[in-house]
Amino acid sequence: MAVTHGWRWAPAWVLTFVAMWPAAGYAEGIMVLGALAAIVQLLLARFRGGTRLLSGPAWALTSVMFFAYWTPQLISSFDALDARHAFYKTATGLRYLPFLWLVASAVANERGRRITFGGLAIIVAVWTVDALLQIISGTSPLFWGIDQLKQLISGHGMCTAADVAELDRLSGILGPCNLKLGVVLASLSPFVLFAAARRFGLLGWSLTAAAIGMVILLAGARAAWLTYALVLVFSGWRLLGWKKLLGVFVFGAVSLVVLALVSPQFSERIERTARVLTVDENGVDMALSGRAQIWQAATCMIREHPVNGVGARNFRQEFPACDPMPGQHPAWGSGPAHHAHQIVLEILSETGVIGLLLWLAGAALAWRAWRYASPEARERARPAMLALGVTVFPFNTHLAFYSTFWGGLTLLLAALYSGSLLARDDD
Repeated sequence: MAVTHGWRWAPAWVLTFVAMWPAAGYAEGIMVLGALAAIVQLLLARFRGGTRLLSGPAWALTSVMFFAYWTPQLISSFDALDARHAFYKTATGLRYLPFLWLVASAVANERGRRITFGGLAIIVAVWTVDALLQIISGTSPLFWGIDQLKQLISGHGMCTAADVAELDRLSGILGPCNLKLGVVLASLSPFVLFAAARRFGLLGWSLTAAAIGMVILLAGARAAWLTYALVLVFSGWRLLGWKKLLGVFVFGAVSLVVLALVSPQFSERIERTARVLTVDENGVDMALSGRAQIWQAATCMIREHPVNGVGARNFRQEFPACDPMPGQHPAWGSGPAHHAHQIVLEILSETGVIGLLLWLAGAALAWRAWRYASPEARERARPAMLALGVTVFPFNTHLAFYSTFWGGLTLLLAALYSGSLLARDDD
């Protein structure tokens, strides 16, 4: 198919990539194949007809946001402990760029947005229903099916018996060895909430919000609770008004009390969170699951390597030298911390001030594009904008943005935002 006719297969490729997240290796393969397909298509067309795929501003914003993410990784590699490995990882990171062009092109017209955003809404809805069934039956039907298939193919399951034995929260389709269900649903929830409100109005939004909220609460990640609260605020206030939205949060508070009474694991998380109110440093650290200790170590790395950091994903190697409590058993278990668990501290500690400035430059350009976009453009990009905004919200704890999974999710949202906001509909 010529590039001038558009990549009509792009929405299906994007949705396949997201649907394969429970099998991370296969999802990575889908992403790489998509990137290669995009490059081949562009080479065959000699990069002509590109504006039939994306508008000029969309090409620019997608590329700039990628390089705002990737360039700090490159610069930080020079001082990494294993510079050769760091440069190799940085070079392989370039595979994301053509894939992001593919993702942005998937939502560059009305048909593509309908398929892509609608498909994402369906995926989130299916994963939510599956998790609700796990609450009732104790087993995720979708993960059970994937696990059985893996048993047939390789002779062993997706997770070990120890992972299953230690499971203390709702795991859903991602399984007991990949406890990211809460943060993933929280970040992707705008797609299904906006779709439910558009199709079924207030009742649809309310029922969908309650179902996803129940799953996110029981999935246990407290960072996801804050992320989802932000989603509810910014997706609900235009539909409900502030008074009704306040009622939603009152209902949420009542749900917290009920869940704390019926779920020992949930009650323990609420109790641990309440310890943040104590003036005792150990109590605060326990409430944050050791985050205070990790953040002190990150501050040490920033102080020791202020310009370009210790290198992307080198936090765990540098942690022992900066551990403020060496020899003590950490709150998260054993071994060094793998990353800073906070976006600003991760960027500063791993990529330095240069990295933070480049990230801020990318954020500024993304905000500038939103500010000067037409009302119609803002409306069509609103789900992707909200999903990206709550994912990188700085006053929260986070997964590692330079990891394959969470970095890929964040860049995916950035491309969906760029492609939908600066779509060819305005040409």
